[in-house]
Amino acid sequence: MSSATETQTTVAKKVKKLKPARKQVKPGDVEKKEAPQTGKEYNIWYNKWAGGDREDSYSNKTKSQTRCNIKKDAGLTRANTTGVKYCCLFFARGCCPYGWECEYLHTLPDASTQLPDTSKDCFARDKFSDYRDDMGGVGSFARQNRTLYVGRIKETGTGPETEEVVKRHFKEWGEIEKIRVLQYRSVAFVTYVSEQNAQFAKESMACQSLDNDEILNVRWATEDPNPESKVSEKRRLEDMGREAIQAKMDPRIVDAMRAVRALEDGDVLNDDVQVEELEDPEPGAKRRRLEVEDAEQEEQEMDIPEPEPPKATGLLNADTLESLKYFKEIRQRNGTANVLPAKAVPPPSSTGLGLAGYGSDDDD
Repeated sequence: MSSATETQTTVAKKVKKLKPARKQVKPGDVEKKEAPQTGKEYNIWYNKWAGGDREDSYSNKTKSQTRCNIKKDAGLTRANTTGVKYCCLFFARGCCPYGWECEYLHTLPDASTQLPDTSKDCFARDKFSDYRDDMGGVGSFARQNRTLYVGRIKETGTGPETEEVVKRHFKEWGEIEKIRVLQYRSVAFVTYVSEQNAQFAKESMACQSLDNDEILNVRWATEDPNPESKVSEKRRLEDMGREAIQAKMDPRIVDAMRAVRALEDGDVLNDDVQVEELEDPEPGAKRRRLEVEDAEQEEQEMDIPEPEPPKATGLLNADTLESLKYFKEIRQRNGTANVLPAKAVPPPSSTGLGLAGYGSDDDD
């Protein structure tokens, strides 16, 4: 059974276990509340008060009235029958009033499922070429970001205790790779295994609280300046790209590439040879083999004395003399001294420069 068939079987089993999605809220349950603005002048274009405190926009944020509960809210929707691969944004925020009638998925994003458009997030929102100044919003398509910045955490214990609290709340949205807590700074960095889960968690935990009724500031994390992290992330992306290419390649093309590589390396390709042995040969094996072949060729050349080139004499070079000797031997072998008959030379004129010698007055 191929990997694609196994994936489809696993997804089908998960779908069978799901029940129809329930409506998270009823129309009119969620009241739109705006944070108090501290501005002094009203801007009619942006419909906001201007001139207020801009140091921290989250100081005026209000706590979210709803929160998604995966165990209770996840279920089947119309998207499971229409083939839509994107999740419902309002389901992630816990306020979708449509339930099983929703046109989007009411489940966590599946990392094994590739989205139809890589320039969109898991909610079908268009990404941008660069991040916003506050690292919020949808994000950038130029970088794969799996890390979330979580600020405004109320610490009531040590660093490990805070890390346990953060892990308990954020693991609901997907598999976590690592968590880093900056103690006494009220900041944590949560890295997910899949970028789609990070996108879902960012919307699910925005303006939520952990255990101390705080209002979290969740946004995208900036790039890690650690060189080791950059190298490991680059290697991870290369491995993912290699696996994706190999999964879509025709097995016959892979076998042909193996045969070509074996011929280039001078190896004998057997049916029992594994692909890993050809892809990861011993370092320096090919170079050592080429050095041995060059040494053997040099020994053979040393055993055979090279003929001395003929020396050039007179105006003609050595090659021309050899060619003349060769043609002379051929002419002697055929018994003909002259291949072409000699042309008769007219006798010289005794009257100086007369025109009769040129045949111009022979008309009469």
